Amino acid sequence: MLGPTLQTILINLLYTAVRSGTIILFPTIGEIFAERSGVMNLGIEGMMIIGAFFGFVVTYTTKNPYLGFVAGMLAGGVASLIHAFIVITLQGRQVVSGLALTIFGLGITNFYGQRFINAQLNVSLSRFAIPLLSKIPIIGIIFFKQDIFVYFSYIVAIFMWYVLYKTKVGIQLRATGENAAAADAMGVNVYATRYFWTFFGGLLAGAGGAYLTIVYAPFWLDGITAGRGWIAVALVIFAMWDPINAIFGAYLFGSIDALQFLLQARGTTIPSSLLSMQPYLLTFIVIVIASLIVRLKHIGVPRELGLPFSREEK
Repeated sequence: MLGPTLQTILINLLYTAVRSGTIILFPTIGEIFAERSGVMNLGIEGMMIIGAFFGFVVTYTTKNPYLGFVAGMLAGGVASLIHAFIVITLQGRQVVSGLALTIFGLGITNFYGQRFINAQLNVSLSRFAIPLLSKIPIIGIIFFKQDIFVYFSYIVAIFMWYVLYKTKVGIQLRATGENAAAADAMGVNVYATRYFWTFFGGLLAGAGGAYLTIVYAPFWLDGITAGRGWIAVALVIFAMWDPINAIFGAYLFGSIDALQFLLQARGTTIPSSLLSMQPYLLTFIVIVIASLIVRLKHIGVPRELGLPFSREEK
């Protein structure tokens, strides 16, 4: 049995891990669906920080976190359309375009964000307990006494799993990523499908960034996403392109992130720079292991991921 103090510390750690993991969960799910359609978007970091910036500015200006969250989502979605146009319409290199989008996002938010450096939000988002579920020992406190955006992430993950595996839309999506020419022959509009899911991925990347600056860290700093977009890229592989697996991966990374802040707050002698690198070190380890599993079991990776599609080449 855990002592009351240790149990409280553990519950607080896991409670914070869910909030920290939510930042990563949104973009991971979005990228899963973009990649399932055959489009690799390495611009998650750029879309996240654009969403974080617009979410913060709109909330700071209007004092409405819900409006800010929607603005952040839309900003990430609009940014993703740049990538979609380059790689789907112009058939450009997906890796290059994604990296360019990240550089663009970091650059534009650095330029326009100078006036907001260290500005803080005075708007707090209330948390509420879900009846019955919040009464479950330990689990209820951790998962069901959160804010509305965390609950929204639960709904998104579960609903999108259903869409992916249980609906005609999901079948068409998976067919597009596995064999675009065959999907096209069956009447699926490959271009529209890839555009939509790339845009969807941008919306959720923006949502993750907006949650970061509106709820988790309600202030603005240059480069505030701090590489979380790259963690989301790694989590897609860890999750084997499955939304439910993404939940576990996001909360795993959230736990490591929450742990470093807990140790720093309790006055550990471990240098803060070493603690801050732990989530990224874990990212490296996980992506190596997950890549080996994918290669050995031949599962997960959409066959036409990263490959352009042209009807003239069928």
